[in-house]
Amino acid sequence: MKDIQIGQIVFSKQGRDKGKAFIVTSIEENFVFLVDGKLRKIINPKKKKLMHIQRTNYIDSGMKEKILAENYLDSDFKTAIKNFLSD
Repeated sequence: MKDIQIGQIVFSKQGRDKGKAFIVTSIEENFVFLVDGKLRKIINPKKKKLMHIQRTNYIDSGMKEKILAENYLDSDFKTAIKNFLSD
């Protein structure tokens, strides 16, 4: 689906969250569901159109495994994004 994968880090291009990093937790047709562990937690992911996100080439394989196994915490998302941004 246009090269988007679960566990991929993306940036918002539109809205109040413009410029913020998120991790893709699920994909539905022209939408993705995004979590950052701070403002957008697992319980309430952000639904965004594909055209409103900027993809990165980075897929966090550890987070992808955790998401697929449904074994994750909000802190896992915060840590993964923090590690990506600090590199």
